[in-house]
Amino acid sequence: MKLGILGGVFDPPHVGHLAFAHAALEHLGLERLLVLVVADPGHKHAEAPAEARLRLARLAFADVPGAEVELDGHPRTVDFLQELKPADAAFLVGGDELADFAAWKEPERILELVRLGVALRPGVPDERMREALARVPTPDRILFFEMPPVPVSSSQVRERVRRGEPIDDLVPERVAQEIARLGLYSGSPGYTPAKREGPKSS
Repeated sequence: MKLGILGGVFDPPHVGHLAFAHAALEHLGLERLLVLVVADPGHKHAEAPAEARLRLARLAFADVPGAEVELDGHPRTVDFLQELKPADAAFLVGGDELADFAAWKEPERILELVRLGVALRPGVPDERMREALARVPTPDRILFFEMPPVPVSSSQVRERVRRGEPIDDLVPERVAQEIARLGLYSGSPGYTPAKREGPKSS
């Protein structure tokens, strides 16, 4: 396949996200990776505003070969895919997300538009995976790949920042520096977008 699509809140992006991306690129033979930062996630609260999360994601994925990072303003995955109509693409998810895939909006249509690239990682019981596959209308549209366990979460990063502890082992150095510069997750009054000083590279 040529294109992998990785969507998420990225609040903030961390080394686990990067491990996920590298594993998908390697095992699925992807040429490009489209990283979608969900602007308004309906399923969870985002602490940092979309503009800040987009900046962090662009810094995090800057060294991933073939990666492009964009803001996704669509309310659901199928809405974005209906507009993009990608050719020869896989939408990348973890095993925990596959377990909930039947509850997504129009899962059948998603599998018509793309394949699912599912990362096999510890934490999701085999029985739950089998049950999830049984609910998928076209299981032949699912591709599995393995990734090493990376015990990190965005909530863990945010909690460390709130406690004033270092996060250098959890996020790329540039992301840690930008979180500090913007004052994100520290319990301060909030993030105010900086005035543009000129064109910014993507």
